[in-house]
Amino acid sequence: MERAEAYGFSGAMSGAFLLSCLLFAAVSRRQRGPYMDEVFHVPQAQAYCYGRFLQWDPMITTLPGLYLLSVGVVKPAAWLLGWTGSVVCSVGMLRFINLLFSAGNFYLLYLLLFKIHQKNKAVSGFQRILSALTLAAFPTLYFFTFLYYTDPGSVFFTLFSYLMCLYGNHKTSALLGFCGFMFRQTNIVWTVFCAGNVVAEKLNEAWKIELQKKKDEKISFRKGSFSDLTRILQFLVEYLLSPKNLVTLTALTWPYIILVSLFFVFFFINGGIVVGDRSSHEACLHFPQLFYFLSFTVFFSFPHLLTPTKIRKFLLSLKKHPVQYSLVTVISLLLIWKFTYVHKYLLADNRHYTFYVWRKVFQRHELVKYLLVPFYLFAGWSFADTLKSKSIFWILMYFVCLLAVTVPQKLLEFRYFILPFLIYRLNIPFLSLYRQLLELAFYILVNAVTFYLFLNRTFQWENSDEVQRFMW
Repeated sequence: MERAEAYGFSGAMSGAFLLSCLLFAAVSRRQRGPYMDEVFHVPQAQAYCYGRFLQWDPMITTLPGLYLLSVGVVKPAAWLLGWTGSVVCSVGMLRFINLLFSAGNFYLLYLLLFKIHQKNKAVSGFQRILSALTLAAFPTLYFFTFLYYTDPGSVFFTLFSYLMCLYGNHKTSALLGFCGFMFRQTNIVWTVFCAGNVVAEKLNEAWKIELQKKKDEKISFRKGSFSDLTRILQFLVEYLLSPKNLVTLTALTWPYIILVSLFFVFFFINGGIVVGDRSSHEACLHFPQLFYFLSFTVFFSFPHLLTPTKIRKFLLSLKKHPVQYSLVTVISLLLIWKFTYVHKYLLADNRHYTFYVWRKVFQRHELVKYLLVPFYLFAGWSFADTLKSKSIFWILMYFVCLLAVTVPQKLLEFRYFILPFLIYRLNIPFLSLYRQLLELAFYILVNAVTFYLFLNRTFQWENSDEVQRFMW
């Protein structure tokens, strides 16, 4: 990192943290008590603060990583600063933990952008800083910086694990992956993703050698035609069936294998992935979740995905491959018809944006969910097109992880899309400076509207005296 870039990054990070502190103070003044899921998280953390480690709220679905870390930070700080009484593990102090995670996420996003795109000499230090600032302000994640939720910590440990993986420190990566798993069990998928990075790199090297041996340079592993894909899948099967290759891959990924094995032990003993309240968190094959994620990604990455050039390219692709697109359309319609689920929370809780998205869009008419298929096709094509700089093996590995982390979820919840979105966004090429600034301005606007609604547009339910607020 050059000195000017280091100063620029320090200034951006300091400014962002100062602004977050001011916003944190405003949120804390308006909402002093626990809100939404904080009603479960805060008392559980306070029980740990008072040494009651055997106490557990059965409504909590995640492992106690957030509470253990909170005690590990708050208790020493209270001892050093001489705090006593209720201030030690107050709602404000516990929320402040996520503000620290937010600063850590900013730094990790910058380091990941630097590492992933280090070969691209055309990217300036200012662009890296701007992109890191934009992702740190990603609305769905940034909002939960100011509440005591698991999301900022879950993202922190997962991004840290990914960074260590890219630097080849796989034992540290697996250890950090375990910390992420303790925040949210589905983060085990991103441990598999880290192992998959190693496997994809080896596969890519072997595939290039295979092409060189056969002197068949005309067949590219990035074309994406059906014949190429068939040949790649055949190579993949042959490579993975080789005992020598399996030994090599196991030697490289054994820390991740151990962690995934521990996950399966946990899954078997626990009888499922959810710790508590299983009736409201049942796994299912909810394939339209993939379509919701693609729509979510187009919305938040429209400078990357929704451009006139991409629309023209998509229409040309549609004209060139009508049979393939027709087949994908039919499959999509069948998946929507047979595998659309509507969770009771989605219909009952009018505090979340998803409630209004579902009511204003999907509930307008029974046919709406089918009429959106052309948009899903464009979103999927544009999404894949921005990843064409990655190897086909990386794309396959990411797609498998994306399916694993979204499809089993019955509830449409934007928080479930945070990590797959960030991993995707980190790995696509940089835009022009103008489009980067447009993306940042859009995130700032969405955050401003979100916090305005949360702080000022309160309402009450008929059967409750508590103040209700709009949120992600």
